[in-house]
Amino acid sequence: MDLPTLWFALAVTCWVLFFVLEGFDFGVGVLAGALGRDDHERGAGVTTIGPVWDGNEVWLVAAVGVTFAAFPDWYAALMSGLYLPFVLILLALAARGVALEFRSKGGTARWRAVCDAVLAGSSLLVAALWGAVLGVLATGLALGADGEVVGSGLGRSVAPLVSTPALLGAALGLGVALVQGATFLGLRTTGPLRARARVAALGALVPVAVLVAVVAPLGLVAVAVLAVLVVAVLVVARREVLAFAATSAAVAGGVVAVLAAHLPVVLPSTLDPAFSLTVAGAAASPGALRLITIAAVLVLPGVVAYQAFSYWVFRRRVASERVAT
Repeated sequence: MDLPTLWFALAVTCWVLFFVLEGFDFGVGVLAGALGRDDHERGAGVTTIGPVWDGNEVWLVAAVGVTFAAFPDWYAALMSGLYLPFVLILLALAARGVALEFRSKGGTARWRAVCDAVLAGSSLLVAALWGAVLGVLATGLALGADGEVVGSGLGRSVAPLVSTPALLGAALGLGVALVQGATFLGLRTTGPLRARARVAALGALVPVAVLVAVVAPLGLVAVAVLAVLVVAVLVVARREVLAFAATSAAVAGGVVAVLAAHLPVVLPSTLDPAFSLTVAGAAASPGALRLITIAAVLVLPGVVAYQAFSYWVFRRRVASERVAT
């Protein structure tokens, strides 16, 4: 395997880890306030992601860093063509981080309710925007012969965001995040929140199944719908570990399908296929790839080990029912 191919596989791996780990994170952010009937239950929902949400976002830094370092032309086209959604994502992530960090700092229920509302709104927006970005990547951008996105001003970023693939991707991204979040809450809580999470997962699976049937390639529709049915059966059977694992595997498969659908093209041009960016064409120089390979060998194993350890430490369920004293 040559270095550009190796680094493309590594970039895809980082993006998959980000979408899998942050997918349930965003889903919990939306659902914790909606499923919790009082301050205690809402707090229990937020507690399930409290120790891990910031660690999950490390994979966004890793994915963006790998894309920038190994494929600068790909990175440049994505950032210029999707400037608006990426700015909105960063702003929403900042608001989300503030809500999570400061929720417990206020002493009143009203303060926590405000933080819960900000958390839900920002999580919903980020999940939808990432879905829109994946929808655009599945079809491509208006790349010119020089590999740059054609157009100028704000309209260059707005047009892809309001396209049919982006809108379908936004709806599917939000739906999948809700399913992931619901199955994670079912896995990590006890009591009434756990029971409501199962109902929420089944409710979210219905529109997800419809959207999957619409957006999946013809040959994969049956497989995609079957995956949704498998998750539904596992949720009904209260096999929460398997339900969450199946949902996460489906997310991983979807991200890989989008990023690798056009190989060796990494970003198709909607103007002319000849203008598309390929793995080899968008890659950095061989010397740069060799240098970052050394850095990756030194850094990435430590990141994986730390995150695995944090999930192991905080593996116990969070009680959503009130304990009599």
